[in-house]
Amino acid sequence: MKSILTILISVTTLFSCAQTESNKVKIPLASKETPAKNEAVATFAEGCFWHAEIVFQSLVGVRDAVSGYSGGTATNPNYEMVANGQTGHAESVQVHYYPSKISYETLVKAFFASQDPTTMNRQGNDAGTEYRSIAFYNNDNEKRIIEAEIKRLTDAKVYSNKIVTQVVPFVKFYPAEDYHQEYISLNPGNPYVQNVSIPDFLRFKTSFKEGKFKP
Repeated sequence: MKSILTILISVTTLFSCAQTESNKVKIPLASKETPAKNEAVATFAEGCFWHAEIVFQSLVGVRDAVSGYSGGTATNPNYEMVANGQTGHAESVQVHYYPSKISYETLVKAFFASQDPTTMNRQGNDAGTEYRSIAFYNNDNEKRIIEAEIKRLTDAKVYSNKIVTQVVPFVKFYPAEDYHQEYISLNPGNPYVQNVSIPDFLRFKTSFKEGKFKP
């Protein structure tokens, strides 16, 4: 009984600390500005799209990161279908950015820096093919940039295990339901947001030196 009580107290304390910490975090949102003619689009999958959305939206030069589904075969998938493994799609984000302010190379570096690309079909406790790591490319130059970053990370032995990120051509992206967009900002009290999304984001901001963060 004493050990159970200790565990309960510890969990409550950890949750309270996480909640206090996340309340101080400014969640980066999509810009409301009208897209410019020179806007480019990149697509990535790195586990929960709530997390990926704020990672990319925190970077100077990114106008918006839209949560959605990509990499599968089903047409017009919904969250339940993807979560049940019926579609082959992964939770993804489509990143709308200005190449004059942030390069594709920097986006790729942020992609790898904000996840563990060595875990097959999972990120942390999120397991399933919908959480697999995928870098989608639109042309040969983007493919070259992705493969060069994988080689750099591998040669530098940044990870003890092999990178298992899929590098595949982009085909189709389906935006997720409205309630998934800007989810972290709209649901700050969600336990997953408090204990997973926010701490992961803070770790990324602390460690990522290649890009500029919005104030």
